[in-house]
Amino acid sequence: MKTYDAVVVGSGPNGLAAALVLAKAGHSVKVIEGQPTFGGGARSMALTQPGFVHDLCSAIHPLAAGSPFFATLPLEKYGVRFIHSDFPLVNPLAGDDAAVLERSVEATAARLRSDEKAYLRVMKPLVDGFDDLKALIFNPLTKPPLKAPLLAARFGLKALESVVDFVENEFQDPRTKALFGGCAAHSFSPLTTPLTNAFGLILAITGHAVGWPFIEGGSQKLVDALVAMIREAGGELEASHPISSLAELPPHRLALFDTHAHVMTKVCGDALPASYRRRIDEGFVRGPGVFKADYALDAPMPWLSKDAHRTSCLHVCGDIEALTESEAAPTNGQLAERPYVLVAQHSAFDATRAPEGQHTLWTYCHVPNGSTVDMTSRIEAQLERFAPGFQRHVLARHTKTTAEFERTNASYLGGDISGGAVEGVQVFFRPTIGLPYVTPNERILLCSSSAPPGPGVHGMCGYWAATEALSRLR
Repeated sequence: MKTYDAVVVGSGPNGLAAALVLAKAGHSVKVIEGQPTFGGGARSMALTQPGFVHDLCSAIHPLAAGSPFFATLPLEKYGVRFIHSDFPLVNPLAGDDAAVLERSVEATAARLRSDEKAYLRVMKPLVDGFDDLKALIFNPLTKPPLKAPLLAARFGLKALESVVDFVENEFQDPRTKALFGGCAAHSFSPLTTPLTNAFGLILAITGHAVGWPFIEGGSQKLVDALVAMIREAGGELEASHPISSLAELPPHRLALFDTHAHVMTKVCGDALPASYRRRIDEGFVRGPGVFKADYALDAPMPWLSKDAHRTSCLHVCGDIEALTESEAAPTNGQLAERPYVLVAQHSAFDATRAPEGQHTLWTYCHVPNGSTVDMTSRIEAQLERFAPGFQRHVLARHTKTTAEFERTNASYLGGDISGGAVEGVQVFFRPTIGLPYVTPNERILLCSSSAPPGPGVHGMCGYWAATEALSRLR
């Protein structure tokens, strides 16, 4: 039986990135995926009606657009086309008002009235220095950004704050506060928690520097491109093969896990020391879950805000107070009455997503890990607040609880799509304090979002794990 240099368990963007790096270096690699299709959180399917293409999880890709690893790949050659809407992001507010992030820092600042100068003071140096900040955003702590230490310090000092403290100290306009609050809510953490401002800053900076694009035809197109490149480099892939123990893997020198860290410890069992497994299983905290609802519509969304029609991504909740209240609930085991709803309206800018004249709508909200509650009515009530009459246009809907997320992706434990909570020391030390990617067993590595730099479709967790694997294979 063939012995592989590396076997990758899981085929999300990180696992595929790791496999591609190793295959291009001339090593024999096999990717093994439990689901019938490759891609993990970056898959696309017809969930509602024939002709409607919905992304299963990840749908908007600012980190893919900024990824240093993806920048080295000829993605366009393999059919990957990033689509940019007029505005990267819109956060609807009361009536027809909205907070808008434009690609231009100056244009965004001009919309923020009394905060124009403050926004330029905070954001312009960071956006101008984005290429230097990439090392801070995409590298583990073991590879610090040495190019621009003053810029890194400028970012880092603000990133350490909670987003609530940051916006209250720096800004006055409700639009500015909502803009950063909505971006920071991608952390799944209470907005009063230290370090949540890191997410607000990173996503706002990337919005200006590279945009918040999505992929024409669905996120699956990125996965298909990576799969094709792996095969061309001599790698192998196998789907519909769930792995529950190391004994089920083919002979190999190294095993890389593109799974939640808790899944890795379960599969590896006694191949990892009991003390290490205990540190992961008891010390590495799972993040909140998500409840998702996808829609097929017979018309565009009837947003009150004219700006909301010009973006592919919306944060639907309201002002900073509403956002703060919503995001405090899931971590405390509660359900938000008016949840923060992340919305993508791809078909407004991509005709391949729906039949002519019809539209898709992608939504999810945060819930406690393992929640079994159907949040459809609360999501739709939020959408109706900012787009009255939306429900009249629904042709079909497809909903997904945290348990259904886990059934379609074994790594999404309790609906945790982040590979573990992104707060406290877990922002920096994932999945435990020590060297990232490696385990006490020199043949087992972690290449998922449970490792740095954490969640997002960027492939960098896989890239950095693969560089460690290369040194071991040598």
